[in-house]
Amino acid sequence: MRARTTRGAAVLALATTGALALSACGGGGFSSGTSNNAPQSSAKGPVKLTVMIGSSGDAETAAVKKATDAWAKKSGNTVEVIAASDLGQQLGQAFASTTPPDVFYTDASKVGTFAKAGNLYAYGDQVKDANFLPALVQTFTYDNKFYCAPKDYSTLALVINPELWSKAGLTDADIPKDWAGLETVAKKLTSGKVTGLVMGNDVNRSGAFIKQAGGWIVSPDGKTMTATSAPAKEGLAEVQKLMKEGVLKFSSDTSPATGWGGEALGKGVAAMTIEGNWISGAKKDYPNLKYKVVELPAGPAGKGTLLFSNCWGIAAKSQHQAQAVELVKSLITTDQQMAFADAFGVMPSTQEGAKAFAQKYPESQAFVAGGQYAQGPVNLPGFDDVMAKFNSQLATLGKGGNPNAWLEELQKNGTAALAG
Repeated sequence: MRARTTRGAAVLALATTGALALSACGGGGFSSGTSNNAPQSSAKGPVKLTVMIGSSGDAETAAVKKATDAWAKKSGNTVEVIAASDLGQQLGQAFASTTPPDVFYTDASKVGTFAKAGNLYAYGDQVKDANFLPALVQTFTYDNKFYCAPKDYSTLALVINPELWSKAGLTDADIPKDWAGLETVAKKLTSGKVTGLVMGNDVNRSGAFIKQAGGWIVSPDGKTMTATSAPAKEGLAEVQKLMKEGVLKFSSDTSPATGWGGEALGKGVAAMTIEGNWISGAKKDYPNLKYKVVELPAGPAGKGTLLFSNCWGIAAKSQHQAQAVELVKSLITTDQQMAFADAFGVMPSTQEGAKAFAQKYPESQAFVAGGQYAQGPVNLPGFDDVMAKFNSQLATLGKGGNPNAWLEELQKNGTAALAG
């Protein structure tokens, strides 16, 4: 369950796969009433920890193995790293067993599901001194408990094709600062087969406009649905307006159809896209692709973007929680997070680490800056089907439809999920 991927369209698919696997396993069947705040270990002396990850490739797997091996050598313990072929399914099976992995990647949208099922050990208070970005702490907090240490993060930014930008007579002075500016440049960039702005067709992209309008799907405390608020309607209205003007298309609606914003840029059917720092993966398929990254333009309520992250989850049934926490502490140091950044491109989750990353990789400054005002995903249990239905409706926005009606349905379904 990686929100950060070289294929932005895969975000929802991966999350859905995890949801199906977990529902098939009944959420693991653990009692949520069991205390999981006191670290425990059934063994004295060296122990063996198992770490399960959803890897982006060999570079990430090798980097995690190197980091855990270094901690194991220093501590006298041993660590086995398992690169899951289907993290959602394998975690679901593991939670249903008596021996789940001690440590595992946990997608931000799954925190509530895992926590309610009793699968997560809430150890966040033991690592809070790491000074994580506040938005990340909120993202991994459920039912007033900070559950797990954010391992990294991504945000959305505006990615521009500089060649098409210059060809349209635009300069740095034209970089959009607000919605009006975005409309202006998108119109100038739309010509022939090229659409000014192309982005993914679900809430993981359009939701940024909702945030810029001052709204979100649920209240900050996660207890109330806010999908029918005026800002939520205003945000989607702006997306639909750009579509009606012909200057915005979903990647699935381009000709030829594209799988994500990076592909749209690479194939030359988009002058701009809205993507995360995984946009660098587009160079694997389009090595001659050049792009410039800037912060998303502000909306009526100011700046707004979306945040995607995983944390280092620790199993509630782990017999080695104390050692697992010590391992995680070694993985979230600035030096180690920068080593991960160098190896496979992720951005550190702490204030110090994010600053170091921005200094070393100035071309990613816009992604880093977004972390200060970003909105994390809905992390509440029971929302997989709710969001899947809304996303299926949102994907048809380019073909017409009434987004306000979809928000009304989202409000109704979400309220039912919260009650259940």
